[in-house]
Amino acid sequence: MPTLRTTEVDLVGNNEALEINLDLLEERRDEAAIREAKSKAKMEKHYNSKVRNTSFKPRDLVYRNNDGSRAKNTWKLGPKWEGPYEVT
Repeated sequence: MPTLRTTEVDLVGNNEALEINLDLLEERRDEAAIREAKSKAKMEKHYNSKVRNTSFKPRDLVYRNNDGSRAKNTWKLGPKWEGPYEVT
């Protein structure tokens, strides 16, 4: 027994509408990719403006971040840096 939903469907019009929606979807994807690239470029520019280039010469004294070798129970008042170390 046919229902109202199946009797009122226009298959040709429905297929055309699906094709139009698919084309619009591709356009929206392209626009989203452009917005994403702009956003990434903006974030990269902001990050690069804050980064300082550091170069070390032999015999310079430097401190090293202590995260990897920090003992388990140093808690929050433990040393965060190790050193000074001499650059070779």
